[in-house]
Amino acid sequence: MNLSLPEYLWLLVLMTAGTLLTRGLFFMVGGARRMPDWLQRSLSHVPAIALTAIIAPDLLMVQGALVEPWLNIKLISALVATIFFLTTRHMLGTLVVGMLCFTALRVWL
Repeated sequence: MNLSLPEYLWLLVLMTAGTLLTRGLFFMVGGARRMPDWLQRSLSHVPAIALTAIIAPDLLMVQGALVEPWLNIKLISALVATIFFLTTRHMLGTLVVGMLCFTALRVWL
């Protein structure tokens, strides 16, 4: 898609306006209004939900198709790493155990 200079500049202006409105809206009206407590509590869950939405498709699917759980080495490795983390609460160890499990399953399966 080839854009002419006026189209490119118009696109740049619209993208800048969209970014300023979505990111700057809280600063523009933030001092005048306070978010309700229920909304603040709900927003505290957004990072975990976003991370889940990013990671879940990669763990559950291969090339856009669901894989049986017993054949899915990514899912098995994630479960092993999760169990390790829940028992030890050691983040670096979790990464090492997850990668070792993934590598071992990839080599032997």
